[in-house]
Amino acid sequence: MKILLKKRVLLVLLLGLIAILFLKSNWLGTWMYPVYYKQDIRVSASNYGVEPHLVAAIIRSETNYRTGKDSKKGALGLMQIMPDTANWVVQKAGFKEVTEDMLRNRADVSIEVGSWYLKSLHQQFDQNQIAAIAAYNAGPGNVRKWLDSGVWDGKLETVSRIPFGETRHYVQRVIYYYNKYKDLYPSF
Repeated sequence: MKILLKKRVLLVLLLGLIAILFLKSNWLGTWMYPVYYKQDIRVSASNYGVEPHLVAAIIRSETNYRTGKDSKKGALGLMQIMPDTANWVVQKAGFKEVTEDMLRNRADVSIEVGSWYLKSLHQQFDQNQIAAIAAYNAGPGNVRKWLDSGVWDGKLETVSRIPFGETRHYVQRVIYYYNKYKDLYPSF
């Protein structure tokens, strides 16, 4: 009986210690919410004046940091840029030639193009981050229509009024990861 009691006490103490370690440290959080390509994200975000936490949150939402991905709709690479959008960005930004293969397989190229596009969306929507995130998913034309017609006001509190379910969930997911990353990596 004493041996069984000692084992239970040790088990409770061990579980308590593990709980304290997980609750009091960011170790579990950084393990569950890692950020890859930090240097590329930092550089590109800095180049275009966008928050690195937001770039990381979009990457996490789009591909979970896996390169070489193509969506069913044809979006390419780490940040899932549509080829026509990528061509527009390359032309407007004055980038050297960017091929679909580079966009698909090179994290640095995808992050650079995606960060420039995100900056452009912030500008198009008067620095409204929530509207820019929605436009990253649904396209700026759709978001402009929603805002102009009063269907949606561009605020996180009213995201439930976004007509596209996919975009509603996308905005919520990106903001969730954005807040996680800000908490876990404050000095990104």
